[in-house]
Amino acid sequence: MSIKNYGVLKGQAVAGKMENDDKSPHYQVHVKDNQQSYRLAINVKSVQAPVDLLYFVDDKFQHPITDKLTSLDLGFHPLPSKPGDLALDYIRGNLFDVTQMKPLPFNMPGPDNDLNELIDLYIQRAINSDQAVVYAFGEKWGPEDKADKIFGFRPGNGVHDMHMNQGSSGQFQKDNGIYQDGGLLIHFPERNQWVAAFFAFQSQSFHTDDVTGNPLGTTPDKPPLPSDPTTPAVAAQVRIIAALVNPTGEDPGKESVTLLNASPASVDLTGWALADRLKHKHTLKGTIEPGAVMRVPLSEADVQLSNDGGIITLLDAKGIKIDGVSYTKEEAKKQGWTIVF
Repeated sequence: MSIKNYGVLKGQAVAGKMENDDKSPHYQVHVKDNQQSYRLAINVKSVQAPVDLLYFVDDKFQHPITDKLTSLDLGFHPLPSKPGDLALDYIRGNLFDVTQMKPLPFNMPGPDNDLNELIDLYIQRAINSDQAVVYAFGEKWGPEDKADKIFGFRPGNGVHDMHMNQGSSGQFQKDNGIYQDGGLLIHFPERNQWVAAFFAFQSQSFHTDDVTGNPLGTTPDKPPLPSDPTTPAVAAQVRIIAALVNPTGEDPGKESVTLLNASPASVDLTGWALADRLKHKHTLKGTIEPGAVMRVPLSEADVQLSNDGGIITLLDAKGIKIDGVSYTKEEAKKQGWTIVF
């Protein structure tokens, strides 16, 4: 069914609060735009086992969506759940490598060692900056005909489900959908820095159906956990290592993507495909030998690599994502230069 009223809130953080309720704790943030207040409710513990959330924080985040985010006005913006816009998708958007997500308890004795404190570190930094802007992706609620239960402002209003919203089973499967994932981005203009924080539940799958967002049960779907050395890493055999995005002269028909087979075995690429940010596909063929590099010229009839920033995804013959990269407008502006990932 997917979540309702998905979008992104742009505002400034004015307060943060850690919760230690053992049942369903959240890290709470009071955010303001030019007209009203909102509360961000960030899950820090799952109600299903395993209870520790997976997280990934990138304090040097680079992705083409950041250019679009800075042009938004303050306030909440509904987002269509489709590729090519601002909607987040952990699997299809090439925002980060999901195998880098790690579990972290929400509350542990001692300083700076749990998920509450990790989120608080960046929120307090945003609160103490006159220029910092917070972008909260998730489901909006309100306005309510009552005061907010945490910060007391009226009317109650806010954003929750700021985590991956696909790949769930059981009671939470009803919320699955593609291009509707949550997350927290913070822009510090004075540092020219973007911080991105992404969250997921260990019970969720990282390979999902391209229509429903439901888990695909026949694929490797969990990031490797440090506590379980027997869990294999979800590593790509064939990787995207470079792309010529902005060729000298006219672009169509001259763009290319370079692949590397990092495995010790030959890989038959029949039926595999490269996809752009709008999910247009270029079908691959041939075999790439162990350790070999293959340059794939792109036809102007299928994949288009935008000079304004974009993503490139490698899919196998079953449509499963094998690798994915992103590049920014800044990286693409040098004509004739190949971007190395």
